[in-house]
Amino acid sequence: MTDRPAADDMAAQPDAGPADAGAPELVPAEQVTAALEAAAEFKDKLLRTLAEMENLRKRTEREVAEARLYGNASFARDVLAVADNMERAFEAVGPELRAQGDAKVKALVEGVELTERELLKVLEKHGVKKFSPEGEKFDPNFHQAMYEVPTSELPAGHVAQVIQAGYMLGDRVLRPAMVAVVKAAPKAPLPSANDNPQPGAK
Repeated sequence: MTDRPAADDMAAQPDAGPADAGAPELVPAEQVTAALEAAAEFKDKLLRTLAEMENLRKRTEREVAEARLYGNASFARDVLAVADNMERAFEAVGPELRAQGDAKVKALVEGVELTERELLKVLEKHGVKKFSPEGEKFDPNFHQAMYEVPTSELPAGHVAQVIQAGYMLGDRVLRPAMVAVVKAAPKAPLPSANDNPQPGAK
């Protein structure tokens, strides 16, 4: 008589399923390649977007800084007329009148001088700086030539006199300096054949 497993043992064993039950499904190589390419594409787009956002942030900061500095250019240009009048008033008094004037005249001159200094200080606080290029080489980017003067004290093409001071706003010219430029010396005429006759010529 052959031994047979007990009924309880038969019940304890699970039913045998298909041979591949529970095994992971194999993904075709084409799908893996496509997924890697898609991931690389998304990564590239993300990096590009981050770079664009960083560039936008820097550009916005730069534009805000420029607007803060150069936004008052029109107002600053109008204030320059006041600064010019202060300087003219100060120059109109002259050193002799200041020396000979009484205490009231001296006090008035000192008041005008103090007001001019305070005005220039306020302009500098807002990025406006005065420049007077006397003796410097003429630069059309910063200077406006009004006329030429013949002089041997400076080389040709240099500023001999500042008629009206210039002003910078940050690194930009708010108003060019009006100047007189040293005139180049006239060239000596070339000697002609008639000036040096040949020996024995009549």
